Amino acid sequence: MSEHHDDHDHGLTGSPARLRIALAATAGVAVLECVGGIRAGSLALLSDAAHVVMDVVALAIALAAAVQAKRPATQRQTYGFARYEILAALANGALLTAVTILIALEAVRRFMHPELPAGGLMAGIAAIGLAVNLAVGLILVRGDRGNLNLRAALLHVGGDALGAFGVIVGGLLILATGAAWIDPLLSLLVAAIIIAGVVRIAREATDVLLESVPGHVEVPAVRSRIGVVDGVVGVHDLHVWTIGSGAHALSAHVVLDDRKLSEATLIMRAIDAAMHDDFAITHVTVQFECESCDPDTTIVCTQVGSASG
Repeated sequence: MSEHHDDHDHGLTGSPARLRIALAATAGVAVLECVGGIRAGSLALLSDAAHVVMDVVALAIALAAAVQAKRPATQRQTYGFARYEILAALANGALLTAVTILIALEAVRRFMHPELPAGGLMAGIAAIGLAVNLAVGLILVRGDRGNLNLRAALLHVGGDALGAFGVIVGGLLILATGAAWIDPLLSLLVAAIIIAGVVRIAREATDVLLESVPGHVEVPAVRSRIGVVDGVVGVHDLHVWTIGSGAHALSAHVVLDDRKLSEATLIMRAIDAAMHDDFAITHVTVQFECESCDPDTTIVCTQVGSASG
């Protein structure tokens, strides 16, 4: 017999309202920096705009994950639609890689043929972006601090703020020194930040598609935690994987001592609570097996020639 616990929310609770505010504000910063970069002739500001665009897409993915969490699973998509965000993230990474290559090529050209941007306009536009990022960060910090979706969004906004601060410093240095090489150097630094983000996103997306163990989970620790639940005498065929952002699943065969089915239900609840509280695993599926072959109390007996319940 198999004991199964199904939580269709899968942990993707999120905060759509806060994420919508963050998305709208960050998109506004991206447009502002793009227009400002063209007007100021600043490759660094355009590069930071590309960085912000990456985070706009990341926030859109986070928002989609929060919204999709409320969408019920179907007969065909029994886990729901959380992995759409993974496909979007990979497409986003490919696009941003292409954009970053163009930025790097333009930076090299500007090193060879310097163009002095308007440092004051650079710094002013970046300062507005920094102020917006700080305000958005404050909104997200006041949200659910235990929510992985909001925490990831906060990291993106923090990266935007850091990039904007760098452009402010660069713009002021250009204004003070007239050194044109500062602008392409800053653009290369921002391009490096973008590439680092793309690599991280691609690695995380690949781990999800390969159904790798989530980074915060150690399988031996999970096995040990299940093993200390009263009545459990063994664990095998243990699998832990990620469905989508903040949604982790587990399946396992758990061997029990000789117990009635009603007692096995209590053990299942204890395992489910431990996985949720200790490892943020929200979808737990367990198949119970029993060492005893007593036909009146057997849950599942795998010994050759025995009856199965």
